[in-house]
Amino acid sequence: QLQLVESGGGLVQPGGSLRLSCRPSGGTLNRYSILWFRQSPGREREGLSCVTSASTNTKYADSVKGRFTTSRRNAENTAWLQMNRLKADDTGVYYCAAGLWRSCETIDESSIDSWGQGTQVTVSS
Repeated sequence: QLQLVESGGGLVQPGGSLRLSCRPSGGTLNRYSILWFRQSPGREREGLSCVTSASTNTKYADSVKGRFTTSRRNAENTAWLQMNRLKADDTGVYYCAAGLWRSCETIDESSIDSWGQGTQVTVSS
C-alpha cells in the first residue's frame, strides 16, 4: 500500500510562504490524484486542494483559492502545496492523501487509499 510522507511545515510569519511536499515512502504517485487537507485546532478537517494524476485538473477550497497552488511532478514522484500570503487561520496540521479519482470533481473521501502523517504549519508573529 502506498505510504505518504509530508515535509516542509514550520513556523512562518503572517504574509509569508511555505511549500509542503508529499512523497511516497514506497511506490509511485503516478496513478493517484493527490489531495491536501488541513486540521486546525477546534475545527473540522478541511479539504484544501486536489490535483489529478496528470495534472489536468485542479481544485481549491474557497479559503485558499488564489493563495495556495497545488502541483506535482511525476518524474520526481512528488506533489507540492505552495502556500503564499499565509494567515494565522492557516495554522494547523497539513496532510496529503491519495486516491484513484480521474477528476477533482468526483472525489470520494471514503475511498482515499493513503494518508500522510501530517506536517505542522504555524503562522504567527
